[in-house]
Amino acid sequence: MTKAQLYKELNYVNHSREKRLYYANLLISNPELVSPLLEILFKVDDKISCRAAWVLEFMCSQSIPHLIPHLDTFTQGIHKVHLDSAVRPVAKVCEYLVKAIYENPKSVIALQITEVHKEKIIEACFDWMINDEKVAPKAYAMQSLYLLGQDYDWIHPELALILERDFASQSAGYKARARSILKKIKTKA
Repeated sequence: MTKAQLYKELNYVNHSREKRLYYANLLISNPELVSPLLEILFKVDDKISCRAAWVLEFMCSQSIPHLIPHLDTFTQGIHKVHLDSAVRPVAKVCEYLVKAIYENPKSVIALQITEVHKEKIIEACFDWMINDEKVAPKAYAMQSLYLLGQDYDWIHPELALILERDFASQSAGYKARARSILKKIKTKA
């Protein structure tokens, strides 16, 4: 399947779990399609890029190792994503990557992800935290930053400042996640 054919196929992706899972499995069965999918994802002003993000998120939920050969491309492009319906799945993929590192430090992800990749994820997560994003990307970002703070001493104090500063003006969902993260940070201190 060519990039143009994949682009056309993405028109059929919708919010249904069935469609996103179908295309995620297509990528898992045809890993050569991940690269063109990322190219489409990072055409950030194109509405189809959101559909590419949905499929990438589902693929990573099923098989995060399929993203390994593309970590450079993914981490270099995440800061460009700005459409709400693409930011959420990209933030979720970052959370999947970070969780994979800390759940199993000997996993293939933990062994392949570099300091540069982590720095790009940290930068994107802090951007989502301080920018006017919806709750879901902020929630995924705070979880990722909390975990990464185990290796970077400066992250937890910065994250705590942002969470405490924004707490009063955010939604109930944000407050619940923030309360949990702040409690964990204070317990570790």
